[in-house]
Amino acid sequence: MHLVAIGGSDAGISTALRARELDPSVDVTVVVADAYPNFSICGIPYFFSREVQPWQSLAHRTHADLEATGMRLRLDTLATSIDVAGRRLTVRNRHGEEEAIAYDELVVGTGASPSTAGIAGLDTLGQADGVHVLHSMGDTFALERYLDERQPETAIIVGAGYVGLEMAEALTIRGLRVTQLQRGPEVLSTLDPELGSLVHNELTAHGVEVVTGTRVERIDRQDGVLAVSGVRDGEAFTRTAELVLVVVGVRPNTSLLTAAGAETGAGGAVVVDERMRTGLPNVWAAGDGVVTHHRLLGVTYLPLGTTSHKQGRVAGENAIGGDARFAGSLGTQVVKVFDLVAARTGLRDHEAVGVGRSPRTSTAIADDHKAYYPGATPITIGITGDTRDGLLIGAQLVGTRGAEIAKRADTFATALHHGMTVDGMSDLDLSYTPPLGSPWDAVQVATQAWRRAARPGDGSAE
Repeated sequence: MHLVAIGGSDAGISTALRARELDPSVDVTVVVADAYPNFSICGIPYFFSREVQPWQSLAHRTHADLEATGMRLRLDTLATSIDVAGRRLTVRNRHGEEEAIAYDELVVGTGASPSTAGIAGLDTLGQADGVHVLHSMGDTFALERYLDERQPETAIIVGAGYVGLEMAEALTIRGLRVTQLQRGPEVLSTLDPELGSLVHNELTAHGVEVVTGTRVERIDRQDGVLAVSGVRDGEAFTRTAELVLVVVGVRPNTSLLTAAGAETGAGGAVVVDERMRTGLPNVWAAGDGVVTHHRLLGVTYLPLGTTSHKQGRVAGENAIGGDARFAGSLGTQVVKVFDLVAARTGLRDHEAVGVGRSPRTSTAIADDHKAYYPGATPITIGITGDTRDGLLIGAQLVGTRGAEIAKRADTFATALHHGMTVDGMSDLDLSYTPPLGSPWDAVQVATQAWRRAARPGDGSAE
């Protein structure tokens, strides 16, 4: 059996690894568009901050490690078309030569590309002009060269999502004066503005100028600098800098599959079922190019590295005859911004209303460990629950880096996965010692506060 996987990032490599793990007799070829298979795109900001060096450290596995599993890597090879009926994949190598690769099963993990959000000027300005995106190792090398050769002192980051925030920190550490532009009312729009403002304050405290409520419309080069212009609060807005980084999200890469007859759905991504089937015979797909099955929202589009790994594993197992299912995402995410960490899982109010829930969100502040032990710091936790049945719907957390924000978010994610109620969180037997926690952990203090707010006079264990 010959399994071909397209894509050298999370989904494609996970597909190949799972197939070879389950059946070492399967012949697996991985088609990779560049020369950098299995590199951590999520780690790129820490390369720029110099916390991760050299760049080769970003590889999850080396080329040799991957080939030692028995997979065959075709690097610098672009998949151009799929002959579904003939089970043949046409590819083009670095020299422009085309050939057809026969397959028994095909898994497509072509991922996503950076969005430009309709900003004018991006089609004429490029890396040599100081305008960059950040989505691949090629983008990484180009930006590093620009920083080394041009030595810019100022930068504008368009977008204040996860990568934008991480790069604001990295470039600040590198000595640049950073201005961060955000279209929404607050940075990190995956959080409620109340919690996003805490991240905003952390950026400001470290010298980042944060400008919210700004719609960027155009980037031009004027008098040797880059001018970013748009509208803020109904008025014209312009900022200038020597470097502009555009990180405003991604769009799914679907052309290979849609040309072969696959359908698209949420977010313009390719439709797959929970087994990662595309509906095309012998063709599977996984990763940032496909829809996401969300445990609370249903079918949506939510590209995440963790999801891509899981989807690729499912696709790899099923492509060789298995019957695995993707269990679904909860949108669990976490980001470090200087000395602060912000995390979320599940739904916020507006998302919950959209799926017929009756949400209520309350916010509580609890110390990460007993206050009498030195170093205790506050964690701000927003809990969203359904007022009708008491089910936990979502959680948001912001606190210091040492306050175990990620692991506490994971506690909520586990509870959501298993359909727990908010009240049920108090029954969890969580660990306690004064330097690390409290008899009622911060997550339980927050859920008990939600119960008091949602059901006054009902009482709760405290």
